[in-house]
Amino acid sequence: MPRPRRLRRVASMPDVTYFKPAGIRMIELEESILSVSEFEAVRLKDLLGMEQEEAAKKMSVSQPTFHRLLLGARKKLADAIVNGKAIKIEGGNFRIGI
Repeated sequence: MPRPRRLRRVASMPDVTYFKPAGIRMIELEESILSVSEFEAVRLKDLLGMEQEEAAKKMSVSQPTFHRLLLGARKKLADAIVNGKAIKIEGGNFRIGI
C-alpha cells in the first residue's frame, strides 16, 4: 500500500484561474490544466525569486518534489503558449495557509 501524499501548502487560491489566447473562441480551445500546487511553485520560484530549498520548505515538500512540480508547471505553460491553448488552474493535493 503506497504512502498517503502529504498536502502541499499554498498561500492562497489564485484570483484568476483561467487564461485564454485572444482571438480564439472558447469552443475551439484545448486546455492545459495546471494544479494549484504547480501554480504555487511557479509563483514562489519565478515570481518571488526564492531559492528552491526555501520554497520547498514553504510548501512542506522535499526539494526534489518541488523541482518536479516546477518542471511540470513550466512544461504545461510552455505548451499552452506555443500551441495556443488555454491555461486552467484547478485541483491538486493542497491546503491553504503558508
